[in-house]
Order: sequence, then C-alpha cells, then structure tokens
Amino acid sequence: MSTPQILMIEDDARLAQMVGEYLTQSGFGFSHAADGASGLELLQQRQPDLVILDLMLPDTDGLEVCRRIRALPNGLAKVSVLMLTAKGDPMDRIIGLEIGADDYLPKPFEPRELLARIRAVLRRRSESTSAAATAVSMRFGSLEIDRNARTVTVGGAPADLTSYQFDLLVAMAERAGRVLTRDQIMEAVRGRELEAFDRSIDVHMGRIRAAIEVDPKNPKRILTVRGVGYVFAKQQD
Repeated sequence: MSTPQILMIEDDARLAQMVGEYLTQSGFGFSHAADGASGLELLQQRQPDLVILDLMLPDTDGLEVCRRIRALPNGLAKVSVLMLTAKGDPMDRIIGLEIGADDYLPKPFEPRELLARIRAVLRRRSESTSAAATAVSMRFGSLEIDRNARTVTVGGAPADLTSYQFDLLVAMAERAGRVLTRDQIMEAVRGRELEAFDRSIDVHMGRIRAAIEVDPKNPKRILTVRGVGYVFAKQQD
C-alpha cells in the first residue's frame, strides 16, 4: 500500500513543521508550501491525496486557492481539501464548504484531531473506491450516478461535486424515499464528528442541489423535511 501524501499550504512555519513531524510519525508523506502560488504549483507536481489549506495566506486567501484547486484539470480538482479556519468564525467555514472544501478544522487545534479528520476523509475515499468495484450506476430520471467513475450527470451534462458531496449524494440515493436526519446522513458516509455548531451538512446539500437541480430554490430531487432532515426523491424527471 502506498503512503498517503499530504500537502499543507500554511504560512506559519512553526505550525507546518509541527504538523509535518506529527503526520510523518503517523505514516504519512508530507510536503509544505508557505503561500498559495507555490502551493498550487506543488499540488500539480506532487498530486497529493489531501491538501491542508489555511485561510490566511500572504499572497491570497485560502478561499481563492480552494477555488483554483477546484478548477484544475486532469483530475487534480478532485483532491480532498481540509481547510484551517479561525475559531469562532462559522461564516468562513460555510463559505469554504460552499466553494468545495471537504472538511474544516478551527484553529487552534489538537494534532490528534487533525489526524482523525485526515483519516476520516481518506477513509471515505478508500471505501467508496472499494465499493465502486462491484457497484452499478444509479439512474433517477435524467440524473445518473456512476459509482465506478465517481461521476454525476444530469441530462448527460456533468455535475460538479466534491468527493465528500458525491459520497453524500450516493448515501442518500441508496436510501431514496427514506427521510434521513442530518446525523444519519453524516453517519452513512462515516464523516467527522458533529460539533455543537455544525451547519456543514446544510451547506453541502445546498451545493449538491446547485449541481443537480433544475431550480435549486425549488428542489425536486433532494427535499427538505422541516424539523427532521432530508429525503432523496424516488421518482424524478
């Protein structure tokens, strides 16, 4: 089994060194870039499995770097992104998730929590890949989910989803017609632990709707059940 590779884009050299030593001791490969431009260049050279991306960078903000990552060609846009955000600033977290981050972690953080989140993101990807080996495509009207290729199309046009959003969509599609709470949805993809303040599932659902609904403001595929959670419609156009 190859060693999972982590790229950290962070201008705090001491923090990056500490994280690098901890992850290396935990069995990961590690590389570091101190700003957004060099981080994007290193990403294309190393093609890591996951990027740890700080929001506050000297040349540009992490949100813009995340946008550029999601626009990269040749499959590089699918790399998992874990954003480091300021503690107590939920808006940064929500915006980060909206533009394509897979997870976030507020600063300051415990190295053990960072490690747990990295492992959770990589585990989701690994389990999805393994399951896809024997899986078949799912079709709901003009919506097609190909678990082998990890792609989603609507009327033949590709829908842009992050790896985590793809897993969320598959989990809901597999349970079409069942009303699921937010906890049940996140548990289905074995995601990170819930926090006291956590709107991430709603943000991801908004992103998925924007990608697969004809009118995201009047969704027909993923319906909100007020006070409970969400349901993926069995019958779709």
